[in-house]
Amino acid sequence: MDLKKMEEGIRMFLDGIGGGFEADDRERTPERVARAWRDDLVSGYDLDPGEELTWTPCAADEGLVLVRDVRFASICVHHLLPFFGTADVAYLPGRRLAGLSKIGRVLDAHSRRLQTQEHLTRGVVDTLVEVLEPRGVLVVLHAEHTCMSLRGVRKEGSRMTTMRGAGLLAEGARRDEALALIAGHRG
Repeated sequence: MDLKKMEEGIRMFLDGIGGGFEADDRERTPERVARAWRDDLVSGYDLDPGEELTWTPCAADEGLVLVRDVRFASICVHHLLPFFGTADVAYLPGRRLAGLSKIGRVLDAHSRRLQTQEHLTRGVVDTLVEVLEPRGVLVVLHAEHTCMSLRGVRKEGSRMTTMRGAGLLAEGARRDEALALIAGHRG
C-alpha cells in the first residue's frame, strides 16, 4: 500500500470539507488516518487467508465443528463506512481439523478489506473449502452496516444476515442441523 498517496488523498478530503472543525495537531491527521487504514482497517490485503489456516490431521468421521459469535469488522466498498458483527462458522471435517483460533484469523484476513458482506461470506467459505477440504462448510454472518445506520435511511440497530454453504452443509439435513445449533444458541 502507498501510504503517501493515502495521506495525500486524506489531506485533499479534509481540504474539501473546508474549515469549521477543530482538531489538535490537524497537520498530522492525514498521516494518522492513513496509518489506521493501512495497519488496521484494510490490513487484510497484506494477508493470504489460506496461510492463516493451519490444521492437524483427524479421522474422517469427525462430527460437526461449530465456532459461534466470532466478532469481525469490515469496510463497505460502496460508502467506505464500517460494518461489524459476528460470524458463525460450521464445518464437517474431511481429514483436516482447523486450529480454533485459525477460523478467527481467516475471518480477519478476509474482513480487513473493502467489500460487501456477501463477498466476505463467500471468501471465508472458499478459503475453508480450499485449505481444509471438508465434507461441508456453513458460514453465517450477522452485521450492522453504518452506511444504513448513520446515513440515508438511518435505521440504527438493523442487522443483515448472509449465509453460504458448501458440500454437505450447502443444503439438506446436515445444514438444518448446523442452523439449529446456531439458532439454539441464540435462544
